[in-house]
Amino acid sequence: MTETATNSVTLRFLAAPTDVGHSGSVDAGTVLEWVDKEAYAAAVGWSKSYCVTAYVGNIRFADPVNVGDMVEVKATIVYTGRSSMHIRTVVSSGDPKGGTPTMRSQCTVIFVAVGEDGKPIPVAPVEPATAEEIEQHQDAVARIKVREQIVAAMKDQEYTDAGTAERVVLRFMAAPTDVNWGGKVHGGIVMKWIDEAAYVCASRYCGSDTVAVFSGGVRFYRPLLIGHVVEVEARLVYTGIKGMHIAVHVRSGDPKGREMNLTTYCLTVMVARDDDGNSVPIQPWIPVTEEDRRLRDHARELLEIRAKMPRNMIANHLMKTLSPAAKQP
Repeated sequence: MTETATNSVTLRFLAAPTDVGHSGSVDAGTVLEWVDKEAYAAAVGWSKSYCVTAYVGNIRFADPVNVGDMVEVKATIVYTGRSSMHIRTVVSSGDPKGGTPTMRSQCTVIFVAVGEDGKPIPVAPVEPATAEEIEQHQDAVARIKVREQIVAAMKDQEYTDAGTAERVVLRFMAAPTDVNWGGKVHGGIVMKWIDEAAYVCASRYCGSDTVAVFSGGVRFYRPLLIGHVVEVEARLVYTGIKGMHIAVHVRSGDPKGREMNLTTYCLTVMVARDDDGNSVPIQPWIPVTEEDRRLRDHARELLEIRAKMPRNMIANHLMKTLSPAAKQP
């Protein structure tokens, strides 16, 4: 069931057994897929045109969604640029028999409205009216400059084979089942691939089950086409006391050629869990090569930038819990 307001869409459904993932609950990647679809619905409803995912940021995973939960995904447009829509999404879930749902995840998704030629088109401005809408609008504006710093820092970073950290590469072809309403692979599927690759990389490093607690700076550079070869590379770049910072690059290309183009980049923080589901300390990763040290410093720079975000509690928490090894020059 979907309830639609002028700038907000809410979707409610039951988390199905088919939604369960490697964690025993609903994986972060599936939650991100829900978020992308709901934010898309809000963007299209507002712009009355096809929209593409441009950026997903500051994704905090507070608690897992369990199979059988009644899930509520709410997407609200809180700020608009010329062609962009900044959408605040909140995922909550709880017992379908009643009670107040618990917030499980929240983030900001930016969509861009495009015309038939694929070029950005103007959207109507959203006008905040209530005190809550004004606060969310101001919060979105405050995040713009910080987001620009994050994007610039990520764009300038290079990754080569000179690193020694844990690294995995998943390769496959984009299937017709991955298609979105515009004939491309939709952003939610790409974010699900990112979560899977980060999980494999982090779990191999620590030898334990892992789960995502944060993802940031998910930048979509170009569309990913059905039938293209997809390469998802996940690399450990930093460790805290419990967190493993995994940089993930998604590339794609025509299988008849050799060129692979960067489509998406993100940094995900994974934590190790014991058999009871509690987060546990991990062995610190010690940089060996100059590349290792450069990427470690890059991860720390991103943390420091994110700590400037309004009410970014998780970034501040991660800054306070860095391992001594991670702080060494």
